[in-house]
Amino acid sequence: MSCLAETATARSWLFRVVVATLFGLLVLPLAIVVATAFDASSAVVFPPTELSLRWFGELLASRTWLRSLANSLLVATGTSALSMLVGTTAALGLRGYDGRFRSGLVGLALLPLLVPGVVIAVTLLTFFSAFGLQQSYFALALAHSLWATPLTFSVMQSTFARFDWQLHEAAMDLGASRLTAFRTVVVPEVRAGLVVAALVAFIVSLQEFVMALFLSGPDTRTVPVQAWNSLRQSLDPLVSVVSTLLLAAVLLLVLLGGALAGLDRLATDT
Repeated sequence: MSCLAETATARSWLFRVVVATLFGLLVLPLAIVVATAFDASSAVVFPPTELSLRWFGELLASRTWLRSLANSLLVATGTSALSMLVGTTAALGLRGYDGRFRSGLVGLALLPLLVPGVVIAVTLLTFFSAFGLQQSYFALALAHSLWATPLTFSVMQSTFARFDWQLHEAAMDLGASRLTAFRTVVVPEVRAGLVVAALVAFIVSLQEFVMALFLSGPDTRTVPVQAWNSLRQSLDPLVSVVSTLLLAAVLLLVLLGGALAGLDRLATDT
């Protein structure tokens, strides 16, 4: 009994250490960024000397930052749509395939996640430059999709695996076409998975920096790239403000996905 008690105590102590470490590495830096966004001084100061919404007003008056925010939202929306189209189609294509090449095809679909962003960015920059598209929204959305599509593919694979496909077959037996049966029977049952996959792709694009740095231009610069340019010159308080807004947006999207699919299922699928 004493050995069991000692083991339980050791596990409890280890759990506390892990929680404290994660808190120190993740929560504290984010808290510092949020705190500096509400400081009234003209420099990034922690702890704040005076709480104020001054820099949020400065953000609304900055055409450069507002354009970057609009660019990020536009690219993220395009990335989400493109990744959903390709990822969902691939998941459907592999759903009924149990051949010996299945593992290889799944690995091929996940391969872009293992390729460094710099390699992808340089390759795409060379490719798009041949067509004059290196600083376009299309180039950014396609580049971000290379990382977002494997994630949407994984989410939809898990979602389709939980669906009872006999319902789809029954609808076809009753005279519905394959497309009609999918739209009226499958989509309503997997709607939560579709939304979660779209949110994951949106978040991936929203925070991606490396490929955006290579492929964006003055008119298509996203928030991470604009933040990088600002920090190269000085510690701009607007960077803290925009970082706070992005953090709030990501938390909101995660909570939305958790409300639709459940936090346990969201964590499992992604």
